[in-house]
Amino acid sequence: MLARTKTILFLGADAAYLHAFRGALMQDFRARGWRVLAVAAPLGGFDPARFTDMEVEFHPWPLGKATLDPLADIGPVWSLWRLLRRERPDVLFAHTIKAVIYGLILARLAGVRRRTAMIPGLGYAFAEGGGIKQKIIGLIGRLGYRAALSGAQMVVFQNPDDRDLLRATGAMAASTPTGLVNGSGVDMSQYAPGPWPDGPPRFVMVARLLRDKGVHEFVEAARRVRAHIPDARFVLVGGTDANPAAVPQSQIDAWVAEGLIEARGRVPDPRAEYAAAHVAVLPSYYREGCPRVNLEAMAMARPLITTDWVGCRETVVDGVNGLMIPVRDAPALADAMLTLARDLPRARAMGQAGLQLCRQRFELGAVTRATVDLIEGKTV
Repeated sequence: MLARTKTILFLGADAAYLHAFRGALMQDFRARGWRVLAVAAPLGGFDPARFTDMEVEFHPWPLGKATLDPLADIGPVWSLWRLLRRERPDVLFAHTIKAVIYGLILARLAGVRRRTAMIPGLGYAFAEGGGIKQKIIGLIGRLGYRAALSGAQMVVFQNPDDRDLLRATGAMAASTPTGLVNGSGVDMSQYAPGPWPDGPPRFVMVARLLRDKGVHEFVEAARRVRAHIPDARFVLVGGTDANPAAVPQSQIDAWVAEGLIEARGRVPDPRAEYAAAHVAVLPSYYREGCPRVNLEAMAMARPLITTDWVGCRETVVDGVNGLMIPVRDAPALADAMLTLARDLPRARAMGQAGLQLCRQRFELGAVTRATVDLIEGKTV
């Protein structure tokens, strides 16, 4: 008798994000003969054929990422329940907060034998210093995680701070099995080092344009650095979204009009921007998992300036492959920028050190294998 083909269902809120960040995992399972389902919302004109090309079955799941209206989620929850009952996957891998909460609870009720989750950062729901709305979202997030993660056989984190916070706040029991991986990894055949750029110092920040990503600090630091090095360039790459902490496009336009920064908007492939820059910057105080943009810059041999903060600190050895600064500290960011701008040979050497660190810790194949082992319960 032929063995039954095993099925794994990948669940997320955004199909493009799921494809970009978990595509390598899907390909690994397909290569070993698994049937792979991808379930997410095809936002922003995403072409589902990108999953079909990987021999992955795509099922649209119209879950609103930013809504707090439980009535609006009734339809998506019901459709997910029906899908789980119909497909009966052997493994569920849920990714991002609403997918984890709804997915793990429903999978447990549907009898899915192995239920796993990845927490790629805690995001806005667990941000510090927010207003009433953020506190309400945080409470809902903690309660939702508590209900969902109690039934998980494995919860994968990208940094120990997130794991410890969920335990400390009661959102996850101390007995819940957990594992740590080095971020999402980076494909070093795609992000490869190129020539060191000529010209005046150039700094690039690639990020979602959220307040908590440190956008305001980047712009204020640019203002300060320009007072000393007028021809320094500062490039902001990323788009706004529906997150409550989003920086309005009107503010971005005002900074551009003032001549402080250049804004590229949302760019599908940021490699040219990394290649043209001397230094990559991420002054984030968002609850990062392990920021992929930092890994991409490292793979392209660019030094980092980032914060001594959750997730970000996993990517920098201070003084070796970049500089770490305190959060919400534009003067410290400006000082770090000036340090590297005035010594570009040192910045170049730091970029080479980052490339070696990336090869050792963040190479996509190694991170994928470690994550697969956790999903399958081979390591705890």
